[in-house]
Amino acid sequence: MTDTVSAGASAPEIALRDQYGQEVLLSSLRGGPVLVVFYPLAFSGVCSGELADLSEHHAEFKELDVTVLAVSVDSTFALRTWSDREDFPFALLSDFWPHGATARDYGVFDEQRGVARRGTFLIDGHGTVRWTVRTPAGEPRDVTEYLRQARELAG
Repeated sequence: MTDTVSAGASAPEIALRDQYGQEVLLSSLRGGPVLVVFYPLAFSGVCSGELADLSEHHAEFKELDVTVLAVSVDSTFALRTWSDREDFPFALLSDFWPHGATARDYGVFDEQRGVARRGTFLIDGHGTVRWTVRTPAGEPRDVTEYLRQARELAG
């Protein structure tokens, strides 16, 4: 497994399709901070709770001009179904093919399970990773910590 991308490193490019089939490029989001949240699978219990929590706090991220990108190995079709059902206000990106390539680039792909690990990356407007955390499987992430880090980045 590749080491997890650490704070201070340049963020690897992300070029993935969202739940609507539109390509999203991390480099096109330069100028503002981006929160990249890798999660194992759509519709799973912990992931559903995490993304619901992100959704509930989305207005606070918007106030800080933070773009939220949630990434899994699910197909765009599964992500669209999940997004339509849950009304997520942010992009769900499909790292389906080549399977997990972006998660591998960030060092959060679980080769044994074939899914992304719970890795979170806060990237500044210049494309530099400013903060990152890995959360153990089965343990939900703390969205309030994401907001604290985003506020700190905003100064």
